[in-house]
Amino acid sequence: MNRRIILVTGGQRSGKSMFAEKMAKSLSENPVYVATAHVEDEEFRERVRIHQERRGPEWTTLEEEKHLSRLDVRDKVVLIDCCTLWLANFFSQASDGPSPFTQIVEEFDRLTTQAATFIFVTNEIGLGGTSACEVQRRFADCLGALNQHMAARADEVYLVISGIPLKIKG
Repeated sequence: MNRRIILVTGGQRSGKSMFAEKMAKSLSENPVYVATAHVEDEEFRERVRIHQERRGPEWTTLEEEKHLSRLDVRDKVVLIDCCTLWLANFFSQASDGPSPFTQIVEEFDRLTTQAATFIFVTNEIGLGGTSACEVQRRFADCLGALNQHMAARADEVYLVISGIPLKIKG
């Protein structure tokens, strides 16, 4: 298997995850789902449960909040959902070391050296207004830069709006 990178972006609740799941299932009978979320409350736990039920038992689920490059996913179809939460994990545990952006780009680049098909799901938060909160502005800047980094390396990019995927690259 050669390396292939697919990026799926769009707004919150746009249908990105369902589109990405269908794509992964069309490419493999047993895809791998990499969950990056840090579950902190019951409402979010319920969202996770609904996602798990929708996917079904044919999926292998791996949970990793930050260090995705540690996962051996060679020769697999891998869905990483979602890059926005993945980045938030770096932001919430920021230290005096490398910036969250530097850390996540290094993880992305190391992970995608493997011969696998990667489907990354991310949010396009740059379409809204500018936040009055400095931390939110830094996060939006960082996610925008990450999305651009991933899109530049992706073989295909899809924008999902209201459940309708638009292929914008590849």
